[in-house]
Amino acid sequence: MRDQSIILTWPDHAELTNLVEEQRYRANQHDATAFERLAVELARAKLVASQDVPFNVVTMNTSFRARDLDTKEKLNLTLSWPDEADPFNNCINVLAPLGMALLGCRVGQNVVWSTPGGRRRLCVEEIIYQPEHDVPMEAC
Repeated sequence: MRDQSIILTWPDHAELTNLVEEQRYRANQHDATAFERLAVELARAKLVASQDVPFNVVTMNTSFRARDLDTKEKLNLTLSWPDEADPFNNCINVLAPLGMALLGCRVGQNVVWSTPGGRRRLCVEEIIYQPEHDVPMEAC
């Protein structure tokens, strides 16, 4: 669990809550546990108007630069809704373990998530685009 609550806009919170409710009872045990953790994060999230989201927070459809703490590889990623996710174009599904870990992260924060190959670690280094502050970007 995170030390501080995630920051979400009201519409994103409503849509994410609906997605979690739809998916968590259909999921396998591992995924169901992840959905339960996301539900806890959503329950304790700080909800704000779009214009009040800080510039350093990863929100839905935010593009950002991250560094893999183990390989030192730099990645440009976008946190995407499930129907817009495209791992080949680095658009990460918010319902994937990495997506859940990234939701609400701030620049400078590290995220850890489990993969079949073991634990992975990323550091969010820079926000490239955040939709709440309406700067043009390439779509996923």
